[in-house]
Amino acid sequence: MYIEKRKVGKSIKYYLVHSYREKDKVEKIRKYLGINLSESELEKRKEETTKVISELLEDINTKIFSFTLSKKQVELLNNYNNKIRILHLSEAEWKKFTEEFVYNTNAIEGSTVTQEEVPEILNKEIVENSEEIETQGVANAINYLRDTKEELSLNLLLKLHELCFKGSKPFAGKFREVNVVVRNSIGQVLHAGVPKEELEDYLKDFINWYKNNKNKFKPLVLAAIIHNQFEHIHPFQDGNGRVGRLLLNYILLKRGYPPINIKLEDRQEYYKTLQEYSKNDNLKPTLKFLIKQYKKTLKEVSTKSKNY
Repeated sequence: MYIEKRKVGKSIKYYLVHSYREKDKVEKIRKYLGINLSESELEKRKEETTKVISELLEDINTKIFSFTLSKKQVELLNNYNNKIRILHLSEAEWKKFTEEFVYNTNAIEGSTVTQEEVPEILNKEIVENSEEIETQGVANAINYLRDTKEELSLNLLLKLHELCFKGSKPFAGKFREVNVVVRNSIGQVLHAGVPKEELEDYLKDFINWYKNNKNKFKPLVLAAIIHNQFEHIHPFQDGNGRVGRLLLNYILLKRGYPPINIKLEDRQEYYKTLQEYSKNDNLKPTLKFLIKQYKKTLKEVSTKSKNY
């Protein structure tokens, strides 16, 4: 903030000005302080008006981790929520969704378990290898999210990771102590998780942001932000994709919305939306992608939405 002086005849008018960026434009908030003020009067009115502008900025801007959205931008993003249908799945539909989700979310990460094998593995009393453990683990995590009343917390993140990977990974249910990167099939680095030294601070900010902002966004937008920021942080040594997609559904389910299954066939588009968020702070591609996945999900698991 800075003081702006305007000469009017022999008098001087004083204004307190704050500049902020909205998209590619610089906007200004300008508040009149008075005319021909002494230094003490000017300082007093500056202090009072600074508080007024700060309160106004809280209403104008919503902090999204590394960037801000104006009130209008939040409204526009929330409008995407109107493009999905709220319905409740029957037990039979939940069973089908769980099988579809387990297959796709594991296959995205390289599992060789086929879609046809998933139902049989889910009914096994004794599993035979790490892929079967993770097949049952992800299903257990979905069931946990259906029933839990727990708020988003670091303990919830650890619980989901442990449910998915206990018995298959030695670091199940533990945040990483190493640096991690995501590479494509030819070894190029697509994304680097936050440095291990900063991980604790990022995770605390992640949870605090959710507590402070969860009521500003419609469920689909909130789910997209939480999912994308979790993937940006990459808090586990492995398994971040699966836990992130579970978190996406956690946000939706807690707000009475049906779950989303991100399909293996759409993996490349999914990765592009994550990169667009991480590199350019752009959430719209994720929202458009999730709406398409919602329509596919409900067509596959529900008899109530055949008009999709």
